[in-house]
Amino acid sequence: MKLVIFGANGPTGRRATEQAIAEGHTVTAVTRHPERFPLSDPRLRVAGADVLDPAAVERAVAGQEAVISTLGVPYGRNPVTVYSEGITHITQAMTNHAVRRLVCVSSTVLFGVPAPGETFFFRKVLEPFIARTMGRTVYEDMRRMEEIVRDSDHAWTVIRPAGLFDADAVSDYRVATSRLPGRFTSRADLGNALLREAVDDLHVRAFIDVRTTDGVPSFLDVLRKEAFGG
Repeated sequence: MKLVIFGANGPTGRRATEQAIAEGHTVTAVTRHPERFPLSDPRLRVAGADVLDPAAVERAVAGQEAVISTLGVPYGRNPVTVYSEGITHITQAMTNHAVRRLVCVSSTVLFGVPAPGETFFFRKVLEPFIARTMGRTVYEDMRRMEEIVRDSDHAWTVIRPAGLFDADAVSDYRVATSRLPGRFTSRADLGNALLREAVDDLHVRAFIDVRTTDGVPSFLDVLRKEAFGG
């Protein structure tokens, strides 16, 4: 299958790209800094493009069979528009080039319901603090992105993972159309879920959760590494 992956040089994008190549797919990896992309393969084309440049997005989408978006930005106080502007350009290019399949990433926070089985402190204090203070601008733009995707005519799937962490291999992760228990999703599992949804045409026009159940780290370890770079 011919796949284009936006945000390919992010940690999740690299996982999805690596797994797609291993399965024999032809991949166009889109990144603003192609010289820094660590992967190479005869089935891989690395395209230097900014998702905020509609002409560059058009060139990347042309001739593809499916689009995977792993766009991501760190928490911060400044307004965020990368998700909504990027997906606008992506969906417009897909329409122009008759590409139907789109799979992208947001967050489990956007389910808008408490995490099943969680402690009172996590549900009422910690997660709201992350969603409404630390990551407020990120999640606001993720919501705008989801609205654009939902209102499009494409065969879309939005994956809403939990807190991301690195793992060496894909596990026997869980997938559901409602929020799952547990706090974490490994990037290996998320990359695999993105690929499965795109290639196997699963959960079309649905929001899904992906959750890792084996070998998950502690909350403090993940927060220190992902939010503060520790």
